[in-house]
Amino acid sequence: MKAPVFGIAGWKNSGKTTLTCALVAEFSRRGLRVATVKHAHHVFDVDREGADSHCHRRAGANEVAIVSGRRWALMHELVDEAEPTLDEILSRLSPCDLVLIEGYKSESHPKIEVRRRAAWGDKPLAPSDPTVLAIAADHSIENSAVPVLDLDDVDAIADLISTHLGLAEREQDAATPA
Repeated sequence: MKAPVFGIAGWKNSGKTTLTCALVAEFSRRGLRVATVKHAHHVFDVDREGADSHCHRRAGANEVAIVSGRRWALMHELVDEAEPTLDEILSRLSPCDLVLIEGYKSESHPKIEVRRRAAWGDKPLAPSDPTVLAIAADHSIENSAVPVLDLDDVDAIADLISTHLGLAEREQDAATPA
């Protein structure tokens, strides 16, 4: 069974990463296995210069897997390939109970819009995007067609996501000792 997905979207510096991390912690506390996908609009590197895996990539390996007794990671170089679609990335994830997606604000999955007064970008997403089911903000918002939640009320935001995705049964099963 494919894991349900829910997005955290907003403009740069709106608090998406902070909220995503808080939601991962909350859903993990509720006993769910959570995966995340973060979209980056810039060049990034998860490898450090001097590491053997970095040497492998620089030598021309298109994929490098790093494996230890505690974790593993797979890096894929997009040499002459287009950025993979969100669906392609989701299909590569291991089984889990929930996938939280940070960014990808133009995709069609359900999402919450994060707004902070100090954030870059002043055009709200919710009025023109029917996939935005609520707004999490650090300030009051007048005349919103969707619910507005306090950005710091992680429990309420998690409850909204859980209700929308029907996660209550999974949360209950996770909380019940085997």
